[in-house]
Order: sequence, then structure tokens, then C-alpha cells
Amino acid sequence: MSSHTQLFINGSWTDSQAGGVLPVVNPATGEEIGSVARAEKADLDNALEAAWKGFHVWRKISAYERSKTMRKAADLVRARLDLIATTMTTEQGKPLIEAKGEIMLGADLIDWFAEEARRTYGRVIPARAEGIYQLVVKEPVGPVAAFSPWNFPINQAVRKISAALAAGCSIILKGPEETPGSCAELVRAFADAGVTPGAVNLVYGVPAFISEYLIPHPVIRKISFTGSTAVGKQLAALAGLHMKRITMELGGHAPVVIFDDADLDAATKVLAANKYRNAGQVCVAPTRFLIQKKVYDSFVDKFITASEKVHVGNGLEAGTTMGPLAHERRLAAMEGFVTDAVENGAEIQTGGDRIGEKGYFFEPTVLTGATKSSRVMNEEPFGPVSVMVPFTDFEEAVDEANRLPYGLAAYAWTKSAKTANLIGAAIESGMVSINHHGLALPETPFGGVKDSGYGSEGGSEAIEAYLNHKFITQAGL
Repeated sequence: MSSHTQLFINGSWTDSQAGGVLPVVNPATGEEIGSVARAEKADLDNALEAAWKGFHVWRKISAYERSKTMRKAADLVRARLDLIATTMTTEQGKPLIEAKGEIMLGADLIDWFAEEARRTYGRVIPARAEGIYQLVVKEPVGPVAAFSPWNFPINQAVRKISAALAAGCSIILKGPEETPGSCAELVRAFADAGVTPGAVNLVYGVPAFISEYLIPHPVIRKISFTGSTAVGKQLAALAGLHMKRITMELGGHAPVVIFDDADLDAATKVLAANKYRNAGQVCVAPTRFLIQKKVYDSFVDKFITASEKVHVGNGLEAGTTMGPLAHERRLAAMEGFVTDAVENGAEIQTGGDRIGEKGYFFEPTVLTGATKSSRVMNEEPFGPVSVMVPFTDFEEAVDEANRLPYGLAAYAWTKSAKTANLIGAAIESGMVSINHHGLALPETPFGGVKDSGYGSEGGSEAIEAYLNHKFITQAGL
């Protein structure tokens, strides 16, 4: 399967004016399968002009009509499921069933924000004198520059596009160069549904160049970024220099607290599925497993068994439950984490190696005995590597869970309602899921605290970052 993905600017698909392209590689084979247009300054200038003009048209369309257009886009995404899923798996590696799940959730997210468009209510504030009206109205903030990652080519992009359009904003999305095809199909669905030309624009290219050009530009009024904490801090600092509103969904290092009264079989089944989903390349993936000593050996054994049952292979092949890592540098990262952990006293209980020489496959890996000085205990692995850590009491578990500067997602398993309430309150995290995996639904907040960013990309909270609150007070004549 070979393809070329173009830019989408002012309602038209186009190559870069300079003709530049970047290669696209199939991670299951390591072979180049296509290319993506590389935007340069002239292309970004065109996108900025389109976004400015598109904003002034799109914002005047009623919320009712914007909602109907967005619902059409959601239906088109569903209708094109097989094409988009095959493209995503070929470019990104995840099993086809996971790709389809991501796409269907993406359509649900469009529907959710379509409804939010019709509910951006203002308010009337009681006045202190007769004949005075005090109104709060919500208006779109303006053109948005959004930056979306490669691990979820649909679900990260769709949150940004949908929130912007629902609020009446226009958007320039910098899509993922490694996985451009499915993201482009998402944009195509919005365009085919009838979104105003210029309201949605899609560019690819060198990330640093694009961000450094778009963020300071006076046309851009709002920034949304999903990616690593290190890059997010740089972009937040740049946005701050120009007083741009930002939403940052950054990295994590999600702790899982397994108390000694937990249902270990249920915990193992749910946690293993979510650990190895997308080959562990998930910002909310469980990574540090904190297990109370009484059940430590039992849980570790169960998790090792579950890990060894994972069928690693090409995501397009039947029976595959975990695909390759998305690119070669993730292989090097996994090897580096495992080597460092072992050098610092850890033991490999299963996995730890690359699989084969073709493609970017890595074994599901379980480590025990890792010290706090090892990299894997401090840096997000973003891959199929799990670290098992015993703890004695509640306070020790909370201290370790909160030790790092991250706070995106956290998990806990216990049969005690009291313990569940206490751990939910004690963990410093934007999201805490107890006794199940209940994150990333369209109607629920999605975002972190501390170095994991701020703002939400889900729930009723998400659209607020795309709206200005204007106070209007008027006296009768």
C-alpha cells in the first residue's frame, strides 16, 4: 500500500509550493510506503490567510447549523471506517481492531462536540439598578494552531478540530508526519460534510519550524498541543511570550496501585489489555505497578502470564493483539530503558528484546527490582515495558505514586470503598480510574496536572478553552 498525502488549505488538497516531501514508513516492515507534503513558509502563510478568512465566515454560521455539519462529518467517518482503519494500521502499526475502535470513538467525539456547539450558554447577572442589563456572552476565541501526535492519528486530532469548530473557531492542524494518511481522511470527512473553506486546514512538515512560525503569528489566538512534556514546555513558553491561550496534554508515567484486597484476576485482565494497547504507546498507559506485598508475587505471576500470551505481529494480520512500535527510535528507546534498568539492579521476568530484524517489534516486558535511580522509574517508557514495585502500606503507595512531576492518569484496584475514596483523593493526577479503565470517553474530562499539562480535551470543559467570555452591560435610554 503506497500513497502520497497532501496538505489541505482553504478547502483544497495541494502539495507544498516548494515541492518538498517527507517519507512515510510501514513500522511492520520498515519499508517506505509513501510520502507526505512538507509545508514551508509560503504554505503556512496561505493556511494563515485561509484560517483568518474562514473564521470570519464560520463564526457567523449558527451553532445549530455548525452542529448539523459536524454530525455529517461523524457519519462520513463511520461510513469510511475500513479505508481509514487500513491506512492507520499500515502507517502506525496498531492492530486493525484497535484502529477501528479509535476511529469509531473519533466519530463519537465529533457528535459530542456537535452537541456542545448548541450549548455554549451565556448568562444574565442581576443588576443593582433598574433598567440595567448585565450579560455574559461566549464568543469564539479565533483561529487555532493545533499540534497532534502520531500515536493516535485520529483521536488526538479530532478533539482539537471538533472543539474548535463547535466553538466557531477556525483551525490549522499540524498533523503527524509519521502517520499522515488517516489524519487526512478525518479532515476530508469534515470538508466533505460542508465545513466552510478555510475553517479547517491541515499541514505537515518539520515540527519545530511549523510551531515556531505559527504560535507567535498574530492571526493565531489559541494553541492546543498533545505530545511530550519537554516539547510542551517549550511551546507553552513561546505561547506565553505572545499571550496566547493554550491547552497542553503532555506526557505521564501512570502509577497503578494494587491493594491486597484487589480482585487480581480482573485487575490483570484489564491492566494487561491497556498496558499493551497500541504497543504501550499511550500517554495514559499503566506503567509503574505498585503492588501491596501480600499479593505482590501472585499479581506479578499473573501479569507475566498475561504478557506472554500477547500475540505480537503485523496489525493487518488476524489474531494480532499487539503491533510494532511506531518507528525505529522507539525500539532504541525500549532497549535503552531495559539495559539501564538491568544495570541498576532490575531483573527481566519476561521479554526485554526486539523481535526479529524486520519491522519495529518489541517483546512485552516485565521488570522487577528496578531502583528509583533507574530511568524507567522516572521517565515515561511509552512502550510495552512494565515495572513491578512492592509496597507496604497506604502512605508508601501514595508517596511513590506522587513522587514524579507527572500527573496525567493513575489507577487503583481495591474492594474497599473506604480505600477507593482515600486513594482517589490522595493521588495527584488529572484522571484517576478505580477498579476499571474508564478514561477518554467523549463526555469525560481528559487532561493532566503538574508537568502533564493543563486544560481538558474532553467533557463539557473542553470547549471552554476555545471561547472568550465577554461581559456586556447596558442601560436603557
